[in-house]
Amino acid sequence: MTLPIVAFAGSPLDRADHIRADPAALAGLMDWRARLLKLDGLMPVIGDLGELGWGTLADAAEDAELVFLGLIDGKGCFAAVPDEGAAGPAYANPAIWQAMQLLAPGDLATYGVARALVDWHARHRFCARCGKATRLSKGGWQRDCSPRSEGGCEAQHFPRTDPVTIMLVEHSGRLLLGRQPRFPPKAFSALAGFVEPGETIEEAVAREVFEEAGVRVRNVEYVATQPWPFPSQLMIGCYSVAEDDALTIDTTELEEARWFSREDILSAMAAGRDGAMKDELIPFAPPPPVAIAHHLLKWWLAKG
Repeated sequence: MTLPIVAFAGSPLDRADHIRADPAALAGLMDWRARLLKLDGLMPVIGDLGELGWGTLADAAEDAELVFLGLIDGKGCFAAVPDEGAAGPAYANPAIWQAMQLLAPGDLATYGVARALVDWHARHRFCARCGKATRLSKGGWQRDCSPRSEGGCEAQHFPRTDPVTIMLVEHSGRLLLGRQPRFPPKAFSALAGFVEPGETIEEAVAREVFEEAGVRVRNVEYVATQPWPFPSQLMIGCYSVAEDDALTIDTTELEEARWFSREDILSAMAAGRDGAMKDELIPFAPPPPVAIAHHLLKWWLAKG
C-alpha cells in the first residue's frame, strides 16, 4: 500500500533547473508575465477563496533578493527573501496551522518550496567559512561568498534539507507512540529524530527509538517521505518491530510514551484529532492529516 500525496508534496512547479544556471534565460522570465508569491514575512497571503496570493515583480521592493521558484503554465514564479528568517518553532504560530488547513494541496506544496528557500536565504547572508557577505546566485538555489578582491573566499553555499526519521514501532499488534510537552492535551504521535552524520536511515531509526524510549528495534522498513518546511526537513516515514515492550523514557525528549492497541488507534483515527480531544473514552488524539504520522497510522491500519 502506498500513501496518498501528503501535505507539502505535489507542487505544480516545474523547477526548471536549466534556467537557474542561465542568466539570460532567467532575465527573460522576469517580465510583466512573471508572478511574485505574496508573503507576509514567511507567512502566505491567502485570497478570499483560500488560494495563494500572487502579484507581479513590480510589487517587490527595489532592493529585494528574488528567488526563482520555477515555472507554472510557462510563467516564471518568484518569491522575495524577507528581512528575517524563522524566529521560533512553527508550532508556536497558530496562523501556520490555519494556513495549512486552508490551502489546496498544490498551493500548499508551492508555499512549502518558497518558505523553505527564502527562509534559508534570510538566515545565510554571511559565509559560514569566512564571515563575509554572501549574494544570491543561480536564481536563488545557491549563495556565493564575496569575491576574493572584496575580502571574501568565494565559497559556494546551497540550500539544505535535513533528514528526519519518523517511525512506527510495533510489538505484538500494538504501536508505540509518544508525546512531547509542547503537544496539545492527549496528542500522541510517532517517534522522530534527525539522522546524524555517518548514519543510515535504519541506524537512525534504531538509535532514536532506543534513546527516546529504551526499546530495541529490528526489521526497519521505509514507507514514505514528506517535505516539511519548518525550516527545511525531509520526514522519512518508517516502520519497525520492537524486540520487547519495556519502556525507559528519556524525559528530556518525551513527556510520555505508551503502547496503543489496534482498537485504540481505530477509535482515535475515526474520531479525528478534535473529536478525540473531547471524548474521554478515546485514549489519545492522533496527529493531524497534514502530518505524515497521520498517514503512517492509516497505512498501518490498512496493512492489517
